[in-house]
Amino acid sequence: MTRRATTAAQRTGADLAAQLARKAAEISALREISRAISAALDLDTTLTLITRKTAEVMGVESCSIYLLDAAREYLVLKATTGLAPAAVGQGKLRLGEGLTGWAAEHGRPVASADAQADPRFKYVPGTGEGRFRSLLAVPLAIAGKVLGAINVQTTRTHEYGEDEVELLSIIADLASGALEKARLYDSMRRQLRELRTLAEVSETLTSPLYLEQILRLLVEMAARVFDAPLCTLMLLQGDELVLAAAHPDQGGRPRRRQVLRVGDGIPGLAARTGQPVMSADLASDPRFRPHELTRRADVRSLLSVPLRVRDRTLGVVNCYTARRHVFTPSEVNLLQTLANQTALAIENAGLVVKSAMVREMHHRVKNNLQMIAMLLRLQIRDGREVSGREVLTETINRVLSIAAVHEILAAEGLHQVAVREMLDRVAQTVTQTMAPPQFALDVRIEGDEVSLPSRQATSLALVVNELLQNALEHAFPGRSRGQVVISLMAGPDALRVEVRDDGVGLPEDFSPGRSADLGLQIVQTLVRDDLKGRIWFSTAGGARAVITIPRPPEE
Repeated sequence: MTRRATTAAQRTGADLAAQLARKAAEISALREISRAISAALDLDTTLTLITRKTAEVMGVESCSIYLLDAAREYLVLKATTGLAPAAVGQGKLRLGEGLTGWAAEHGRPVASADAQADPRFKYVPGTGEGRFRSLLAVPLAIAGKVLGAINVQTTRTHEYGEDEVELLSIIADLASGALEKARLYDSMRRQLRELRTLAEVSETLTSPLYLEQILRLLVEMAARVFDAPLCTLMLLQGDELVLAAAHPDQGGRPRRRQVLRVGDGIPGLAARTGQPVMSADLASDPRFRPHELTRRADVRSLLSVPLRVRDRTLGVVNCYTARRHVFTPSEVNLLQTLANQTALAIENAGLVVKSAMVREMHHRVKNNLQMIAMLLRLQIRDGREVSGREVLTETINRVLSIAAVHEILAAEGLHQVAVREMLDRVAQTVTQTMAPPQFALDVRIEGDEVSLPSRQATSLALVVNELLQNALEHAFPGRSRGQVVISLMAGPDALRVEVRDDGVGLPEDFSPGRSADLGLQIVQTLVRDDLKGRIWFSTAGGARAVITIPRPPEE
């Protein structure tokens, strides 16, 4: 054998050995990638492992994975080794756009030694890929369905050989199966989390909690399910949506009242239409109305779902995301389920409150009827000769005085009664029913705005009613007009009520304890026994009664 032949044979043997070594390295690398992929379960871990191992095996400076979004319109950067980390979840290409988009759309590999000179190249802002020259992209697909694309890049100009294309294609096949497995795992984990949350919601709704606590727990659960930086719940009050709960809360700080009119903004539109409304990009959505909570959470997307029960909208629940996100039908259905559960909780709480109101009103009406019966018994035992008309008139005034209290309770709630408004109604009732036809009585109420619990308010209404009736009967003989002034003075520990007239005054020998007047006896009994207060009388240009009532503790 000649020397030339020997050298050629040696070269051929060396090349073969190099090829075998490279193939062995590739097989070893593929085995390593396969083991790494098999060990990963969740999607994020799987993607990170694939990009890192691929970059190591192929000796490139960058490896990136782009996956199709739910609408199959955009390829979104999901993992990278080499590009800017901040671009993950933000960088995107339309399907068919750029070399990577071209590979995904056509379902076959594409390579370019100088990618930026290729007319198909598309720079993805924020990725920092301007320093890279070559690019090889391979589609990610399983069972004919394209999932996205994987690409590798180098900082130098590089011609990709068939063996490199084949290697990346094999990695893509392994990755596609792993991605599908990871997606199934994530889906299963998400469904378990959703079922667990729904179970917690059901348990919360049946627990002995106040409605405010229930709403706070529900927004916390919704935020956990959607991994939302902000979740709020707004209740419908008239034609306005008012913030009722938010997660995260403001940490004990007083919360500013957040109000949105129905039809205004994305939540207002959901309340008006009764249908879910979403926005993938709040920054460019003219319907979005930012407020203090959204500015603090730095939100990007929003899903608003109405709280509805029996074709009635009670409010809206809102879930915000930190990144641009298109909510899937399953996500909308899940939030709608939570919203429906919440609506039922609100409806049930309302029924409980109404039932309690009915029981409370029944109890108060019964007590007030017993009080009227007691006053009539006192009138019977009084022994005076009085006409039936006089008895009926006095009783009517007492009933109407109590009715004034109940009318305010029905309008404003079951707890506190505005005293000035109540006394104004009592004065009008007495003036209209007791004043003689040719007599004009001017009743003025002045002083502080105060409130009393309903029981105390009822007793005070009867006391003032008796004092006004007494003034009409005795204070203005032979006169065509008179005046009564009722003053209210609220102190830290007691309420002072003064009733004074400009009439003839009290007799010189007047003594409240020995008075035979039934009305004054009723007044003293009510002040002493019901109001737990004191009353005294004096004359200073007319009769004057001063009542002091201990202030009840704040409810």
